[in-house]
Amino acid sequence: MATPSSSDGSVSRRMSLRKKVNYRSYDEGLIDDDLFDKSLDSGLKKKGKSKDIQKETNTEAMIAFSLGFPMNALLEHEIRSGVVSELGGKEQNDYVVVRNHILALWRGNVRRWLTKGQIRETVTKEFEHLINSAYDYLLYNGHINFGVLPSFTSQLPEATEGTVVVIGAGLAGLAAARQLLSFGYKVVVLEGKNRPGGRVYTQKIGNDDKFAALDLGGSVITGIHANPLAVLARQLSIPLHKVRDNCPLFKPNGEPVDKQIDSKVEIVFNKLLDKVMELRKIMGGFASDTSLGSVLETLKNLYAVAQTTDEKQMFDWHLANLEYANAGCLSNLSAAYWDQDDPYEMGGDHCFLAGGNWRLIKAMCEGVPIFYEKTVNAIRYGNEGVEIIAGDQVFQADFTLCTVPLGVLKKKAINFEPELPARKLESIERMGFGLLNKIAMVFPHVFWGEDLDTFGCLNENSHDRGEFFLFYGYHTVSGGAGLIALVAGEAAQAFETTGPIVLLHRVLTTLKGTSHLLWLFIKLYGCFLLHIFRPPCFRYYLIGLHDLLFYCTIMWLFILFFLRLMVYFFPLNF
Repeated sequence: MATPSSSDGSVSRRMSLRKKVNYRSYDEGLIDDDLFDKSLDSGLKKKGKSKDIQKETNTEAMIAFSLGFPMNALLEHEIRSGVVSELGGKEQNDYVVVRNHILALWRGNVRRWLTKGQIRETVTKEFEHLINSAYDYLLYNGHINFGVLPSFTSQLPEATEGTVVVIGAGLAGLAAARQLLSFGYKVVVLEGKNRPGGRVYTQKIGNDDKFAALDLGGSVITGIHANPLAVLARQLSIPLHKVRDNCPLFKPNGEPVDKQIDSKVEIVFNKLLDKVMELRKIMGGFASDTSLGSVLETLKNLYAVAQTTDEKQMFDWHLANLEYANAGCLSNLSAAYWDQDDPYEMGGDHCFLAGGNWRLIKAMCEGVPIFYEKTVNAIRYGNEGVEIIAGDQVFQADFTLCTVPLGVLKKKAINFEPELPARKLESIERMGFGLLNKIAMVFPHVFWGEDLDTFGCLNENSHDRGEFFLFYGYHTVSGGAGLIALVAGEAAQAFETTGPIVLLHRVLTTLKGTSHLLWLFIKLYGCFLLHIFRPPCFRYYLIGLHDLLFYCTIMWLFILFFLRLMVYFFPLNF
């Protein structure tokens, strides 16, 4: 598979909150004309002065780009949907301008239901057919007029299209249910737990006078561009707090990491990731059983980098950071496919949502019929519709939409009659789901500093590198001095079988090292331990485990040969 690349030609990579890719953010005041193709200067007639219209067209193209659309071209899905009668001509160019205009109009005010009549006020009548085509495509595919405002409910059509049972009341299930309602379907949602939200779970932790609302599951809006969660927050007037870039790191003994070592190791780490992708491109891909961890370790040794104790621990921190970004051990991540969804990541700032993400879940539940504590055991489907069995109850519908976690499907907890198609079963088998764990704590004071949203801690041993390697401070959005410790990689797996008292002692010992003031004046008011099992969102591509030993050995020797050639011909340049 080809290596995904960013728009500027550089190889993209997964990064956590501390070191993010510098996405080119949309800013109306900073538009680079070189980004726009001359074809955007079309003959489409908007109402206004010619110079202003061209500037507006360029601005709208940038907005569309920030939402995941090409500035001057069609999405593949638009082409398959037949939005224009002829590709590559003037009609397509005019359609793109109209589409970008509609996107910009709605994003300018996401609290209103945008109508075709409002669009006609700014586009001349001769392009009526393009207005209809672009509007219908964007509306039907959920790019405009979506959200949680009560005023949108009055726009829902009468339920005449049929009946659908959605299984799972997580974000995917709730969003799908609302979209199906907008299509005119009668919808009910079945949820196995006694609450909605799935892995999104906000809990108030602490005593009555000292508590914080902390997200024990999904907690960060990772990129606000094209992110529907950011739209919901705007509609609900919920403040978003940008996660600030400053993230100091501390050695195992509590001393701050030397900035020069930090910078040096980060450059080395990123260059090695680039080398992995260069090697993959040169070789035409890796074998399915080659792990990202093994390739990185081999390159590290061949280039003889990160040799001192401080450098090794700093390098391990970056590995833990990468395992956190992928929610899996590097030894289980495929070197061939680990980053294949990078092109679909959302740009812009990473943000915390004031009061917790439950506020979005609560709003998304409004108007959606949900039955709780309905664990689905079997699904029978055929030409006559579907039957969903949950305990001793049977639900009948024309269709069912299953949004359960990947882990549930892997366990075969739901019996499908007939069995799912082979291609789906194979996909379920190939994909892995990740594991992250958290310890959430509330203190009486923000001892780590009001100006810090994150800080990191290095570990002495490589196998412990993911244990409490990163801390999130939620004091800006939670109502209290909330702090969450993250556990990733092998440490997250060991976490599963470690007692809470031991874990509490470890995390407080780690914090003691970063702030000696902690033991002097901090009394722990509350500590909540939770195992977070997050298969719906955190998934990765497993390396193969079924190939013959001989084949694996030959392939690895072949890869090692190429690695040595790469070190010889392509040295690391600093």
